[in-house]
Amino acid sequence: MQEIIGVFFICFGIFFSVMGVAGLIRFPDIYSRIHASGKVSTLGIVGLLIGAAFLFPDTALKGIVLVIFLVSTAPVASHAIANGAHHSGVPMHKPIRDDLEKAEKSGQHNTISHNT
Repeated sequence: MQEIIGVFFICFGIFFSVMGVAGLIRFPDIYSRIHASGKVSTLGIVGLLIGAAFLFPDTALKGIVLVIFLVSTAPVASHAIANGAHHSGVPMHKPIRDDLEKAEKSGQHNTISHNT
């Protein structure tokens, strides 16, 4: 039973990893691509780590620690990349709404000072 659950999570992780790669290839701009790599690929890697923990119980603690680390750092990294792209002036593909630009114009945006 443990092997079946492990294989299920491995397949789950592979599916979401492939969807993340497809998003990186198909999406038109960096902001959409960050969404694909930050959310979908993180879910894929978490699935792979959980599957590996079921298949190799000796390494389950390491897998759990890696899942916690990944879930806590991947969103921060994605946000930092998207924020850097926005500050560099990378345009959005068909922007519907830009909350960050509104906050910058109104002076409500807390940023680290950029010395150029």
